[in-house]
Amino acid sequence: MADFEIRTMRAADRWEVAELIYISINHWYLTHGQAAIFQGGPAVTDIFFHVYEALDPGCGIVAEDRHTGRLLGSCFYHPRAHHVSLGIMNVHPNHFGAGAGKALLDHIIAIAREAKQPLRLTQSALNLDSFSLYNRAGFVPRHAYQDMFLKVPETGLGEPVAGSTCVRPARTDDVAEIAKLEMEVSRITREKDYRYAIDNLDGHWRICVYESENQGIEGFLISCGHPAMNMIGPGVARTEAQAAAMIWHEFNAYPGRSPVVLIPVQSAELVRSMYDWGARNCELHFCQVLGEFHPFEGVNLPSFLPETG
Repeated sequence: MADFEIRTMRAADRWEVAELIYISINHWYLTHGQAAIFQGGPAVTDIFFHVYEALDPGCGIVAEDRHTGRLLGSCFYHPRAHHVSLGIMNVHPNHFGAGAGKALLDHIIAIAREAKQPLRLTQSALNLDSFSLYNRAGFVPRHAYQDMFLKVPETGLGEPVAGSTCVRPARTDDVAEIAKLEMEVSRITREKDYRYAIDNLDGHWRICVYESENQGIEGFLISCGHPAMNMIGPGVARTEAQAAAMIWHEFNAYPGRSPVVLIPVQSAELVRSMYDWGARNCELHFCQVLGEFHPFEGVNLPSFLPETG
């Protein structure tokens, strides 16, 4: 058995954590008959440390071998006003089954319980090892999503969809209304995340809102254009049509690229719109929750950076 300790992630761990994320994620997909998720070397996955440390300094943990000082695993967590989010968790392939993943998870569960808040994450439905880890710990799958990607033509997606004129870039003075909307739809808020995307100091982030003339802001959607994480989400909308208008808007920001978006499986009209635009499925994910959960009252579009579920 490995002899390791769980400790807070340090700045000096940054590049080893990036390499750990790159190796462990790609290893899982490659050994399960799929293509590697990350390309270009471990430097691309430094975005996880960069973003999570910017949002929640000191909220990363690692499992460190007591004898060698090498990292067996790592994980991030994100305290929010109404929940704790479990970010990306990884264990080095050389140490699968050594108990590092469970130890990391137990540590974060203890943090959430001390805060008396539910713990949430977005988890692959294909990875049964990680599913079992969370399921044994008491997490319950509450919502299912189909990961859909679309190669956006260099000329864009063509004719605007219904409601596209209601979509505009978010502003700092929208933050309070965005938070109010997400609280009504998903029973969570994450104002630091909205502001981070609006400020876009790294140049990788976008955030739009759906604003109707009579009802105000009825949807928001963040997207990331980083080479390691070209994803649309997180966001929410009151209706599928509003979600479609924002997704169409964000897809068009990435001509020639293939962004991924997680679509709720029960949002049949939204799924159909995605197929009509040429999107394809690449994976399935669950919203997993340990603790209290209120069903979504609208459309919830999660992502992995920053992750909330």
